[in-house]
Amino acid sequence: MKDMMKIGQPLGGIIQFAYIVEDIHKSMQDFTDRLGIGPWFVSGPFVPPEGVYRGKPTDMSLTLAIAWSGNVNIELIEQHDRKPSVYQEFIGRHGYGFHHWAIGSRDLDATVEEYKRKGYELAFSDRSPRGVRIVYMDISGSSVPGMLEIIEVTDVLENLYLDMHAASLEWDGTELFRTAASIKR
Repeated sequence: MKDMMKIGQPLGGIIQFAYIVEDIHKSMQDFTDRLGIGPWFVSGPFVPPEGVYRGKPTDMSLTLAIAWSGNVNIELIEQHDRKPSVYQEFIGRHGYGFHHWAIGSRDLDATVEEYKRKGYELAFSDRSPRGVRIVYMDISGSSVPGMLEIIEVTDVLENLYLDMHAASLEWDGTELFRTAASIKR
């Protein structure tokens, strides 16, 4: 049996679909109006505290928003400047829209090494606003478009995801924009 996350997704399975957007508040409203997704948990604007893009430190400014659809989350990303990043790189090639899938790993370093052995390049690493390490692998040489984010799964992250997921199940359409700190534990 596969090792499962508390949200019901297997480790190594997709837990997130992410999109780069021009205006995160407009996009959150659009995703809600068109797809019924909500509430949105917003982080930012912030500068990645440990951000490294293609081997060099980065100080781009971002806002992230996460909402749940079933057992996966949808992430919206707005970069507030034009500094070099995995997001600007993608916008330059493809424009705004789908950017990456994310999977969870309890051993981030081993999973990153596994993808490197497959020939994929580490494009970005950081510590997320949720406190865990994240790594983006450039899988663009494959038949799968976009990048792959590997998220370090910890008990704290899993409990936060469970709380966000529960909020989506109980959501009555009010308080569309929230912060993780607003979750009632």
